[in-house]
Amino acid sequence: MATLAIALGALALYLVAYHTYGRFLARKIFKLDPRSTAPSVGMRDDVDYVPTRRGVVFGHHFTSIAGTGPIVGPALAVVWGWVPALLWVLFGSILIGAVHDFGALVVSMRNRGQTVGDIAGRVLAPRTRLLFLAILFMALTIVLAIFGLVIAAVFDLYPAAIFPCLIQIPLAVGIGVAIHRRGKGILIPSLLALAVMYLTVAFGDWGPLHAFNHMLGGEPGKIDGLPTIVWVAILLAYSYVASVLPVWTLLQPRDFINSLQLLSALGLLVLGLVVAGLWGGAPPAEGAARPALEIVAPGLRAGAEAPEGAPWIFPFLFVTIACGAISGFHCLVSSGTSSKQLRCETDAQFVGYGSMLTEGFLATLVILACVAGIGLGVRSGDATLVGAAAYEAKYAAWDTAKGLGAKVGAFVDGSANFLKALGLAPGFAVALMGVFVASFAATTLDTACRLQRYVIQELAAALSFGRGRPAAPLRPLTNRHGATAFAVVTAAAIASLPKPGAEWTWDTAGTGGLILWPLFGATNQLLAGLAFLVILFWMWRRGLPLWFVAAPAAVMLLLPGAAMGIELFREGGWLDQRNFLLVGVGLATLALEVWMIAEALVAWPRAKGVIEASLPPLGPSPAPGAEGGRSC
Repeated sequence: MATLAIALGALALYLVAYHTYGRFLARKIFKLDPRSTAPSVGMRDDVDYVPTRRGVVFGHHFTSIAGTGPIVGPALAVVWGWVPALLWVLFGSILIGAVHDFGALVVSMRNRGQTVGDIAGRVLAPRTRLLFLAILFMALTIVLAIFGLVIAAVFDLYPAAIFPCLIQIPLAVGIGVAIHRRGKGILIPSLLALAVMYLTVAFGDWGPLHAFNHMLGGEPGKIDGLPTIVWVAILLAYSYVASVLPVWTLLQPRDFINSLQLLSALGLLVLGLVVAGLWGGAPPAEGAARPALEIVAPGLRAGAEAPEGAPWIFPFLFVTIACGAISGFHCLVSSGTSSKQLRCETDAQFVGYGSMLTEGFLATLVILACVAGIGLGVRSGDATLVGAAAYEAKYAAWDTAKGLGAKVGAFVDGSANFLKALGLAPGFAVALMGVFVASFAATTLDTACRLQRYVIQELAAALSFGRGRPAAPLRPLTNRHGATAFAVVTAAAIASLPKPGAEWTWDTAGTGGLILWPLFGATNQLLAGLAFLVILFWMWRRGLPLWFVAAPAAVMLLLPGAAMGIELFREGGWLDQRNFLLVGVGLATLALEVWMIAEALVAWPRAKGVIEASLPPLGPSPAPGAEGGRSC
């Protein structure tokens, strides 16, 4: 019953937070105005700036920020016990993560949909634009290099997820064309597409479909389908196409389908959790009793009780959970794509603040699946482990928990147990959760590629240094095809390398993203701190209250900086390992952080009450009800 109480209590807490703190920020602090002309309306180009209903933008925004972050991070963090992980997810997402996402979205909408990197150069100092864009480029390069590997690994572990994920692409394109050219509604076609996806999951063991999935993904746990490097190449090629197409063609409908998939999966998980909490889980063996749902993990494992090989719980718990509570990647989605699609300023609370709370609830369910759901039974060799033995099998030591397969596997096994409590077939339950993970990793990949395109275009423009246009070698990077090609080729070059310490073979190629992966957590969190700086300066110049931004900014500048410093200089850390690539990139990142903070401290006294140079005004807003007009 404790597990059920935590889930329902978290849901209630998030609903209260949205209607109290979120509404306070929207009305009293940001003063959202339904009469304001949104960038999507004033700068409409039907490629990036496309006025869109808030429900569709919510689907795009939420699935883009979620990805595997709120799954992988919390699934690993429970190695330190479930209490600190749960507390950070609940209060971090409400007081820090949602404020960050909401603030970045509002500030971008008030600046013609510019990214936080561009805005930094105007509200802090011109030099910070280039610094910020450099940090964004590094962070997104890591995402692009690693997420192709993540999806390939999920397909290897759960090959039944392959066809449902692939069939989603032509379905989304068909929906996008129907909506844009024929004025069709998106909900009914998307529900039909979701039903098709679920049917392909249900019939995943059907002869031709089973053969197709296993030809591409191989047998579970074996890389005997397509080599990882081939999957990475296919996924990056797809990301290129998705990045240069108008958002209404693929990005919006695909993300809306995924948002329905997520909401339906969340509903099933909650329903399964209720059934398991009241009546127990599915019998782990034929004829056995239904096991009681209970938390089988310790509340806290720190000090002498810390798992073998685990880093310090402080500050690494916060960096590990990442997207489940606060993520710098979210500011890129808020200011890179979502701010160019919202047709009404007052929709920003629903999309910016509401999406992060939904992600926090997802992270809460992940924690419960990993500390209670797995206690209902997991396979270990020929045996089925239940209770605390199941948790120990996954989390006995840091090395047994930190691998991608272990983290995803703990969530899939635990959440599938919730679904099996409803009477769903074990194979269907596991495959459904595999599709869930792979689909959201793919939305992160294609959105990250589009965001990297924006960053590269802005970097090329910034490197003109006031000359009006960049030097000839950089000019191709100012158009969407050149910038996207550069993003994809850069990520592919890194990904094509073997993982650290391995020789290049067809089996190891495509795992090169793992070289930079140790930087991702700290770099991602540091980016959130720098985005808070931009929001802080924008508000300082306007004389707005700062306390709710200043405190999170300090936390998110100190915690990831401390984590990266420890990894660099601790005994056995990157420096001791003579891993000079990580040392170089880590030191460069810390230097950029210090430089940004120094620029902020110098500019702070001069910025109070001084509005930055204004941008050219937007064109007149179409009348309400007209094509592309607002409907607030």
